[in-house]
Amino acid sequence: MNTIEEPARCVDADRLRDDIETNAEYGAIAVAEGRGRTVLPGTEANRRVREYFVERLEDAGLDVRVDAVGNVVGRWVPDGADPDAAAVAAGSHLDSVPEGGIFDGVLGVYGALEAVRALQEADADLGRPVEVVCFTEEEGTRFSNGVLGSAVASGQQSVEEALALEDDDGISLDDALTDIGARGTGRLDASAWDSWLEVHVEQSSRLEDANVPVGIVTSITGTIRCEVEVQGEANHAGCAAMHDRTDALAAASELVLDVEGATEDVVAEKGETVVGTVGKLDVSPNAVNVVPGHAELGIDIRDVEYDSMEAVVGAVESSLARLEAERGVDTTFERPYDIEPIAMHDRCTTALSEAAAESGVSTMELHSGAGHDTMHVAKVTDSGMIFAPSRDGISHNPLEWTGWESCASATRVLTGAIAELAGTMSS
Repeated sequence: MNTIEEPARCVDADRLRDDIETNAEYGAIAVAEGRGRTVLPGTEANRRVREYFVERLEDAGLDVRVDAVGNVVGRWVPDGADPDAAAVAAGSHLDSVPEGGIFDGVLGVYGALEAVRALQEADADLGRPVEVVCFTEEEGTRFSNGVLGSAVASGQQSVEEALALEDDDGISLDDALTDIGARGTGRLDASAWDSWLEVHVEQSSRLEDANVPVGIVTSITGTIRCEVEVQGEANHAGCAAMHDRTDALAAASELVLDVEGATEDVVAEKGETVVGTVGKLDVSPNAVNVVPGHAELGIDIRDVEYDSMEAVVGAVESSLARLEAERGVDTTFERPYDIEPIAMHDRCTTALSEAAAESGVSTMELHSGAGHDTMHVAKVTDSGMIFAPSRDGISHNPLEWTGWESCASATRVLTGAIAELAGTMSS
């Protein structure tokens, strides 16, 4: 038996679709077009998606454990495999952004489960255990900036630090997980895995534009998030003469344009993968008849080259110095979120490419402009990632859509790659 090709043929596209559509019912929202869901960590919807996932893992004969931050793992030890060998792991996340779509993260979790079921049905000759994983709060919608569960699993954050995180209402992650019965024990250790694979929807249109069914991810962009405060002086909009004003919003507006201009300069010099965005702006007192006295900005900078990101950050700091000198404002600058770009491991990308070839699925190489759990896991074990096409490149939106055959094709590639990685003990 070909240990790559045969299991891939056992992937059941209808079974995979049923799991994704059933999951979509939990946290479902009413929308005029598309299919939407809101599943924030520690909510009732989150409890239901977790319980359904555990049920499906157990139906497939996997042993389930939940760690202290709610990461869920289903473990399968094939007949003849060494139970003490490092496992090949695959998965993603089941939480969503508010009013998100039904595929983001979900395809990776249920694609991994379907891969195991296909391997079981093919009676694949494997030497390693296989684990199916759902990480807690990848999206960062309630307790963190994102990729929380994988940060803990990879040792980037401690269990205690994670559990102490609070949402806007002062509820801790510890309490929220406990309330829905999702607070386990211990810590999932990603460094103990032989390798890790994740399937995800692309969230861009490159695959669709190229009419290619599967993307092999070569690297995941780094992300720096900056927090800036601009302090001016609030004053009466009718009585404060223009030359007497210290307008925080006017200064902040210049900063927004400076971020855009600096990023475009780096694009011109180093390539189009670098992006810079001011996506958050809070103004105080935010009244139409008051000169703004205070502004807070959130800046997001990403690229596959860390030097390019630093160049934009440097431009932000220079802009703030200029605004203080020219406009008389006071500013503060912090960068609380700083993740370097990371490349996927050759062993995993090769396994994915060979699995695609065996299944007759054409592929293209591309980078990920979004962050994923894999960017943390890749720091501690060999990792690979594949994309399935996103219609019109839309994600984080009820209009997010990946065709069912595309879901199955990506899962076939995943299945073959797991068979290759788990079928050898040479690494």
